[in-house]
Amino acid sequence: MTNTIARIKINGKHFEIMIDDIDKALAFKKTGKGSVSEFLAIDAIFSDSKKGEHAATADLQVAFQTTNVNHIAETIVKKGEVQIPVEYKKIELGEKGKQVVDFLVKNAVDPQSDRPYTSDRIETALKEAGVNITNKPIEAQIKEIVEKLSLIIPIKIETKKLIITIPAQYTGVAYGLVQIYKESEEWLGNGDLKVVLNVPIGFQMEFYDKLNSLTHGSAVSEEVAEKEDGA
Repeated sequence: MTNTIARIKINGKHFEIMIDDIDKALAFKKTGKGSVSEFLAIDAIFSDSKKGEHAATADLQVAFQTTNVNHIAETIVKKGEVQIPVEYKKIELGEKGKQVVDFLVKNAVDPQSDRPYTSDRIETALKEAGVNITNKPIEAQIKEIVEKLSLIIPIKIETKKLIITIPAQYTGVAYGLVQIYKESEEWLGNGDLKVVLNVPIGFQMEFYDKLNSLTHGSAVSEEVAEKEDGA
């Protein structure tokens, strides 16, 4: 068991609880199953746990519409941040997991600052979000992974918008590939398929290679230029 805290900020005020079993707290955050009594170290809500400063009752009532410690603790864990101590074991990643981390470090940013994340921050967020990385191709699971990570950290993947037209005779074999990135589709009168895609920049070259292989180079592609601010 590893001790840590969970915290949340509401109406400009900080609320914290002390946790004595991070594994159970993270499991509760992920599934909602279990009881806070299994990981809550002290039956108290703090404004600053390190200083031992308790949150004011009036602030609790305004922020949570209750002063019940267990109910408040549930909200803090589910909707707030469970801190991952440095000494806590890192997420155990297989080869596919390491590829996912590497991809996110190179292609994901914090949309608030436009800065990339470090591998340590990505690994910690994956652990906290309870992400299950499978052996499927990264492109087939990255959307779901990012959706789960976005509950823990603000994150976006840099993408390139493409318009692809696939000849009718290849739509069957190529549809599974474009489906992963599809924003919209249009079936043309001659049976061709025209799709608008958002392809992560890190997958763009690999995507073109696969598309050309499936369509024998007959697909027509066009990159959509991003609109400049004020345009």
